[in-house]
Amino acid sequence: MEFIETEISDVKILVPQVFGDERGFFMETYRQSDFAKHCSEKVFVQDNHSRSNFGILRGLHYQTENTQGKLVRVTQGEVFDVAVDLRESSKTFGRYVGVVLSAENKKQMWVPAGFAHGFYVMSETAEFVYKCNDYYAPDYEVSIRWDDPEIGIDWPIRAGTNPQLSAKDEQGLSFKDAPKFA
Repeated sequence: MEFIETEISDVKILVPQVFGDERGFFMETYRQSDFAKHCSEKVFVQDNHSRSNFGILRGLHYQTENTQGKLVRVTQGEVFDVAVDLRESSKTFGRYVGVVLSAENKKQMWVPAGFAHGFYVMSETAEFVYKCNDYYAPDYEVSIRWDDPEIGIDWPIRAGTNPQLSAKDEQGLSFKDAPKFA
């Protein structure tokens, strides 16, 4: 597994070594000892799997309690995945990392606790799988507007379309008004 640094040092891109031939492929997607060395020593307690259609944008989500670090990947299709630094003491506070994750490129992204997370589906459908190091706690969930100008995410929205949002995400808070971390 290759661990690639991003513009925000705590966010990592993981690229597995893929062994393939005419029969298919094999890859290791997670090894605790390597993950602890390069990303976090926290243990994963929950795995999630979602399926979304083209143009759906989920996020930007985080929890103020039971904060979750997430190891995310796409098993079918393609998404633009984003992590936004909400740690006020960080040199990268308010900045984001965005990367294309796909079944084809097999990349993963480590999104630590203290970050908001979201993704936009670029393919007809996408299946998104992720590990969390704390449990989902809906009472503490916050959504920040995907198009907040202070963050300025350059989403790859197809021309002539608008992203499809959940009711919760349509009511997302501005970056300025959203709770932050120390």
